[in-house]
Amino acid sequence: MTLRTHLNQKFWAKADKDDPSRIHLLEHHLADVGACFEALSSLPTIRQRLARAGNREELVEIVVQRLAVLAAMHDVGKINIGFQSKNQTDEDSDLIPFQFRAGHTLDLVPVLTGRDSETCSWFFPSIDWKEISAWDSNEGVTVSALLVASLSHHGKPLPLDCDRSSNPIIWRPRGKLDPRQHLKHVLSLIRNWFPLAFSKGGDPLPDTPEFQHMFLGLCTLADWLGSDETFFPFVSEPDDQYFAKAQDKAANALREIGLEVSHKIMSTTDFGRLFSIQGTPNEMQQAVMQVPEDARLTIIESETGSGKTEAALLRFSRLYELGLVDGLYFALPTRAAATQLHQRICDFCWNLFPDGDQPSPVLAVPGYLRTGAAKGHRLPDFRVWWEDDPDDAATKLRWAAESTKRFLAAQIAVGTVDQAMSAVLQIKHSHMRAACLARSLLIVDEVHASDHYMGVILKALLDAHVTTGGYAILMSATLGSVARQSWISSVFTDQAKTCNPLDEAIREPYPAISVPSVHDNGIRAVNRTGGGKSVQIKVTDGMTDFSQVAHIALDAARQGAKVLVIRNTVEFARHTQLAIEELVQWHHSDVLFSCHGTRTLHHGRFADSDRQLLDRTVEGILGKNRTEGGRIVVGTQTLEQSLDLDADFMITDLCPMDVLLQRIGRLHRHSRSDRPPTLRDPICSIVLPGRPDLSFLLTKGLNGLGPRGFVYKDLRILEATRKLIAEYAESHQPWHIPDMNRKLVELSTHPESLQAITKELGSDWSNHANEVTGVEIADGITANNVLVRRDKSFYQDNHEVVFADVEEKVRTRLGAESFEVIFEAAAASPFSTTVTIPCLSIPSHLMQDSTVGDDPVAIYPVGKGFEFSLGEQRFRYDRLGLDRISQ
Repeated sequence: MTLRTHLNQKFWAKADKDDPSRIHLLEHHLADVGACFEALSSLPTIRQRLARAGNREELVEIVVQRLAVLAAMHDVGKINIGFQSKNQTDEDSDLIPFQFRAGHTLDLVPVLTGRDSETCSWFFPSIDWKEISAWDSNEGVTVSALLVASLSHHGKPLPLDCDRSSNPIIWRPRGKLDPRQHLKHVLSLIRNWFPLAFSKGGDPLPDTPEFQHMFLGLCTLADWLGSDETFFPFVSEPDDQYFAKAQDKAANALREIGLEVSHKIMSTTDFGRLFSIQGTPNEMQQAVMQVPEDARLTIIESETGSGKTEAALLRFSRLYELGLVDGLYFALPTRAAATQLHQRICDFCWNLFPDGDQPSPVLAVPGYLRTGAAKGHRLPDFRVWWEDDPDDAATKLRWAAESTKRFLAAQIAVGTVDQAMSAVLQIKHSHMRAACLARSLLIVDEVHASDHYMGVILKALLDAHVTTGGYAILMSATLGSVARQSWISSVFTDQAKTCNPLDEAIREPYPAISVPSVHDNGIRAVNRTGGGKSVQIKVTDGMTDFSQVAHIALDAARQGAKVLVIRNTVEFARHTQLAIEELVQWHHSDVLFSCHGTRTLHHGRFADSDRQLLDRTVEGILGKNRTEGGRIVVGTQTLEQSLDLDADFMITDLCPMDVLLQRIGRLHRHSRSDRPPTLRDPICSIVLPGRPDLSFLLTKGLNGLGPRGFVYKDLRILEATRKLIAEYAESHQPWHIPDMNRKLVELSTHPESLQAITKELGSDWSNHANEVTGVEIADGITANNVLVRRDKSFYQDNHEVVFADVEEKVRTRLGAESFEVIFEAAAASPFSTTVTIPCLSIPSHLMQDSTVGDDPVAIYPVGKGFEFSLGEQRFRYDRLGLDRISQ
């Protein structure tokens, strides 16, 4: 059939951009999406979450079919002549003049709001609106909101108050295309597809705003699936049996991409087989396994290396076995941490499920394209080529891995916490992300690492996830009572946000598991794992004396020690590295960390490919099965998270107590007999500024400390930590870890401790306290302004659910305010000739001019590295990572 013929006779919904004559009929696409929504709603976990969002125990079939009717109507706006003209070529412009061009969502708004009275007069009768509006108990208001939600399936709520002009001409017949008649035809088909929906009576549709938001998410997911030609090939001729075929295709699609998991039965729950180790669950892991199945939120507080990850995965296996969750999303604070954990989760899934049914965990980190052991490469037209050349079935199972917007649809995914938080932010397709995540157990590790802005967003995510029936686990080695109560109150809003007095907070158990409810925080003690350790605290004064740090590190390394040096900033880490290199050269001793023969350090300003090399090399030197001989590894906070490191001796900068304990978790992590005699007991040397207190940092920053330091801004916490360090170093009393963890954290973070610091040090510190509070309030307001208003209706409160133009700002903030630079040609790694660097992320604080373009950037090789320019700025990348070259 020619283009001219089908423009005169057929309403289309999808067309091949390379061959406009190849179309998919509108009625078929509506059937595809309606069938997908019906199939999704038949999955027990999704159905339960949808019911919970509507404050129902269950959704009866008549309600589901009525929702499927509204989902099928998602693209009725394509019936207008202006949209149908989009598929014609220049030579066909006499059929439908180009000035008729129109969309199918915003151009429907004048009809929905009654501003286009001419079209409105026949549009609503054609869709049997009087009958449909009786499906709720709110005079059609609920159904109106759900229809608007369905029409918002492109990723953002449809703005009913937009200034789109009324254009009735696009809704009038032209040639043989008659929108009014075709709309009646479509509705007659929909009535046949979902006959129960149009029967009399039945439960009214749920009227909560949260239900509308969940419905939108499922509509969007149904549209993504129903628009995928892999599952729904184009059919350009009417077919009376098409809907039955669409139902079969929808069921197959859910099964083939891994959303339908009823056939995936676990093969074992044996602890040793699950984790490929000998032994049984420890006390903490057993306690997690005994958490009641109806507990929606579990908080695990336990020391680094105690097996929290395994405990959380045991909880997942239990909930999955009971059919309470279908999937898992493991959220971590950094890309590196997610990449590190990915292989462990792959191994776990390999053991949990029988051969042939193992899910292939997705690494939910933008740009990585990895699922299981397979790596992908982006091709034009949003296609992906997978290196292992999978068959058709395996390719379809990777559907969720091929787009960041689909990450949360994976059955098992490991990624950054910002990917999960995108489910509650005003960014495109957030509702779909939330609907996908609802079926999974959400595990958030290292929750103490969230700043106030991200904390507000994460609390909103927990509230959205748990109140719609989802399950979540929060984990931390160093969570204070203030933070714990804040997380609890974000889900159980009836609980007070205030924490216990300091003396009571110190007595709270640690390690501990909290299973909060509306009545109490549910905290209970857990016997700690292992024998613990007594860490001797020493002080090194002179934070800028890099030579002194170098001497201390080298003395320990020459005794055969594995030395970990953690500085707060990349700048200080680089200076320390160079100072040690100079000292090593003077002493003719080579104990410095190197990667593939090249001396280097470890921080966050390396390309992703190099960072993976560095992670593996560091773990080889400092991991559980480490190499022999003394070594010094210098780095930043990247060394304190997720990597399984075991140092004999540690040098670390002053930092907040919870962070410090996280770092100390890498000191004497495992029991071993090969430590140097002088370091059989753990020693941590903490580098302090060498001042009586930290007042000098109120007006300037040093090594990431203070309000002008941009890493650890609250000097009250830092001063409380400094005082504890000085006290124990002077008295030579060790820190007994983890027995003292609770006490140390509370004494440095509890409001009473911070108030005591402010009172002792005077008015300047009171002003600082007010400044910190003001920044937190501002961050909270900023975060709340970018959250999806799940408590608002798409119809009655439309202006409040419409997304503001903040997506780019949100993504920048969540992406640690970095800029992605793509190179014209991939650069060579300074560590390996087989590793290339196609792009780099540049932290915003290195960018003096952020108005850089999107064009690929040229590179200029310099030694074992390269340089490049962005506007007037010049950068170097070499064995020490990325740095800006002074102009």
